[in-house]
Amino acid sequence: MPLRSSPNVNAVVLLSGGLDSALNLALACRYRAPVLALTFDYGQRAARAEVRAARRLCRHYAAEHRVVKLGWLRELAPAAIVDAAAPLPAREADVSAVWVPNRNGVFVAVGAAFAEGYGAAVVVAGFNAEEAVRFPDNSAAFVAAANRALRYSTAGRVKLTSYTAKMDKAEIVAHGSRIGLPWEYLFPCYGEGPTPCGECSSCRRTARALRRAGRDDAREMIFGPSRR
Repeated sequence: MPLRSSPNVNAVVLLSGGLDSALNLALACRYRAPVLALTFDYGQRAARAEVRAARRLCRHYAAEHRVVKLGWLRELAPAAIVDAAAPLPAREADVSAVWVPNRNGVFVAVGAAFAEGYGAAVVVAGFNAEEAVRFPDNSAAFVAAANRALRYSTAGRVKLTSYTAKMDKAEIVAHGSRIGLPWEYLFPCYGEGPTPCGECSSCRRTARALRRAGRDDAREMIFGPSRR
C-alpha cells in the first residue's frame, strides 16, 4: 500500500543531471507523469553541480525532486570521484578510476523503496548500450537481474526500466534533439563545476556523442564555446 503522506507518483527517476538521466526524465514525464526524481549525494565532487542541474531539469519538466544523502558511500569511492585534489579521470578505459562499489545497485534499491512506498510502478534509470560495454551495471542484463530481485524485495512488484538502455550516446543525443531536451541544464562531468570541465572521461563521452550527432550548438550550450 502507498504511504498516506505520499505524493501522487507513477514513476521514480534516478537523476544525476547528465545526458542519459535527463532524457529518461523527459520520457518518464511524457509517458508516466507524475514523476518523482531522486538525485544522490554521496560526497562526490560533482554533487552540488548535479543537484543544481537536476533541479533545473525537474522545474522544466514539472517533476517532483528530492536529494537523497548517502554519505557512507563516499568512504568506498575512488579518489578521482570524491577528492577535489585528485586528478579527474580522463581515460575512458580506466574503469577502476570511477567505479564506486555497487553504486547503481544501491541507487536502484533506494529508488525501489521510494517507488513501493509511494505506489509507483517503475524506477527509471539512465543506462546506455555504449557504457554497458565497460560498466556492467549499465547493461540490459543488469536490468533483468535487478527485476528478478525486485520481484522478491518489493511487495508491489516494482520494476526497473531504462528508456535508453539499447541506445548509444549519439542515439540518445538524437532522441533528445527530437523532443527538445534543454541542453543548457545538463551537467555530464565528474568535476566540481559549476560548468563541466570538458576533459574528464564523462565529458569526453558526451562531447563525442554530440559531435557524432551533429549537435555542435548543443555542445556549446553544455560546455561553452571554448570546448571544441
